[in-house]
Amino acid sequence: MERRIAHYRPSNRPPAWERVADEVRTTVASATPTTTHRARDLLTALTRIAVYADQQGHPADARLWLAPAMVERFTAAGCPEVTEATRANYRACLTALRSAVLGPDLPGGRPVPLSASDPSQPFGTNDKADLWGWAGGQPTAELRRGLRLLLALGLGCGLDTTEIIPLRGPDVRVLKDGSCVLAVRGNRSRLIVCSRPYERTLAEASRRADTGYLFRPSSFARGPNTVTDLVYRATRDPRVPRLVMGRCRATWLVERMNVPIPLPILLAAAGLDSLHALSRLLPYLKGTSAEQAHTTLREMP
Repeated sequence: MERRIAHYRPSNRPPAWERVADEVRTTVASATPTTTHRARDLLTALTRIAVYADQQGHPADARLWLAPAMVERFTAAGCPEVTEATRANYRACLTALRSAVLGPDLPGGRPVPLSASDPSQPFGTNDKADLWGWAGGQPTAELRRGLRLLLALGLGCGLDTTEIIPLRGPDVRVLKDGSCVLAVRGNRSRLIVCSRPYERTLAEASRRADTGYLFRPSSFARGPNTVTDLVYRATRDPRVPRLVMGRCRATWLVERMNVPIPLPILLAAAGLDSLHALSRLLPYLKGTSAEQAHTTLREMP
């Protein structure tokens, strides 16, 4: 078995493979799978999330790959081309690896159950209203403020989980007209103008944070599970869709693609350098009548 793991290579050999190969093989070997089939399942799932993390600029570190928030993000947005059953299998394999390699008491608790919805499917208008009401009805101020801030950053600014964690109070600038401009840190650093319905939430969070962290300012342990932990602690309502930051970002993107907004503005605000990431959202754009399409194309200069 050890020999099979040591010689494993993914069939498509992505460019990132050489950077993550040693950590992938070592991690799966330490889990001591008992069958060839099981070893291949673990290797496939870990390779997929390792390559995904590499594309996001993260180092080759199994603790980071197997963190609950990273697994959630990967299964929600990192493998949109696979079936729901395959995503569920990836989740199960990665969860098993985390328990086998890092132990059952890894900070972050149990993983958030995998949503049955399409990870690229935007929230509808009623969904957004239900999520906002659900967040405001939580039993503690920390949960109410934290969840509504997540909605403001996801639905109002289009941020993903890893972009939320390092934000600090001074990263929000409130202009004279009441608009909020957010400076995003990290590999996709940029300025984003928050949409109007979420300005107040963002401004109030910035004032409370002062110079500290914007999201969960009292939490000094910043890691991939900083967001996931808060969502997991929230009281669930079966009538309300589960809060998934990938779906919040998809909602933000689709709403702006439907306006429509000039592509250079959209790509800059979203922190994208190509149109590839938008292709999965095309099925959710509003349809156009033949008459409207005819008029639009004819009147173009």
